[in-house]
Amino acid sequence: MNVNLNHIIDQVVKEKGIDRSVLVQALESAVLTAANKKYRNTRELEAHFNDDTGEVELYEFVTVVDEVQNSYQEISLEEARESDPEAQVGDSLGMLLEDAGNFSRIAAQTAKQVIIQKVREAEREGIYNEFKDRVGQLVNGIVRRYEKGDLIVDLGRAEALLPRWEQVPRENYRQGDRVRAYVAEVRMATKGPQVILSRTHPGLLAELFRLEVPEISEGIVEIMAVAREPGSRAKIAVVSHDPDVDPIGACVGMRGSRVQNVVSELRGEKIDIINWTPDIARFACAALAPAEVTRVYVDSDEQALEIIVPDDQLSLAIGKKGQNVRLAAKMTGWKIDIMSESRAAEIELEEQAGALRGDAGTSPVAGAKTADLPAKDAVALIKETGDAAVLEQLLEGEARITVLRAGEARKAELGVPAE
Repeated sequence: MNVNLNHIIDQVVKEKGIDRSVLVQALESAVLTAANKKYRNTRELEAHFNDDTGEVELYEFVTVVDEVQNSYQEISLEEARESDPEAQVGDSLGMLLEDAGNFSRIAAQTAKQVIIQKVREAEREGIYNEFKDRVGQLVNGIVRRYEKGDLIVDLGRAEALLPRWEQVPRENYRQGDRVRAYVAEVRMATKGPQVILSRTHPGLLAELFRLEVPEISEGIVEIMAVAREPGSRAKIAVVSHDPDVDPIGACVGMRGSRVQNVVSELRGEKIDIINWTPDIARFACAALAPAEVTRVYVDSDEQALEIIVPDDQLSLAIGKKGQNVRLAAKMTGWKIDIMSESRAAEIELEEQAGALRGDAGTSPVAGAKTADLPAKDAVALIKETGDAAVLEQLLEGEARITVLRAGEARKAELGVPAE
């Protein structure tokens, strides 16, 4: 080829950000494809780019033989020694084709198409490599258009997709609006790399705090857990690795400036900041704030928590439509069951009555009396008692007519003579 391609290659590398070796390889491949098409794949050809001349040189390789049967791939020993005096039978000689640049219009078009294809592939690979390492980070872009509810966001070198299920319902965008989002995924599709953004991911909240709070970016304060109901409320648990630094105060900032910046970015989403602790019971109590907790029962095997709260704190602990307890469960990763003190007392009494009923069927229970139980539970206990002596013990001190009648009826069933 008679054109010095070095300048063209340098320009494309600068504009497209493609590695020079990739572009050179594309040129070599394009020339080789065009040459094979011109010579109808009858010859063994190789293309090499010459950096000094800026041309793609085309070499034809032939095998040295005594008797030529295929003139396209073989050469006689005499002809071979004209080019290389040391040539021997069986050697492979590479000879430069002087007409490498004289391709037909169709061959040139083929070369152009191959080069365009390679450039596109290199661009796609470059975009994918750039964004695959940015998963979990924040990016800024400009809204370009809506497609079936999905937002197409211009990130500069690439367009990203903000699917409708990754959008906060209360947030609306128009063409040209700036948007900050979390890179949730980068995948290679048939049409090129696809960058998936999110405005609902918990990582968005964590990264926003990382930007606003220097102590987090410096590693002094660490974010341990995040839970969100996008557009409504969120909770974030933090811990300080420096005893002199208050993690909640660092996140709130002077007069609430830091947390307010995050709230503004999330369009008014309420944020609770709590202290993280490795003690799951204490952590669960903090996660249920602002509700107060009376006591916590921990089931480590089932990873379940039973939390008792004062009667007047029950609705606050559960939250609007169960929001507070849902966020607390997401934060801890444990199943949480909340009940009031009065309900817990009822259940405890029912369990004690059940224990009494279970024991009364076989042996006397020291100190067990129906008078200590509600009438309904006392009657049920009497009906389940199978020993007359135990029944007498249970009825001691009983004055309620309904319970006494149940006792007399049970005695008759057990064959005890009427008094």
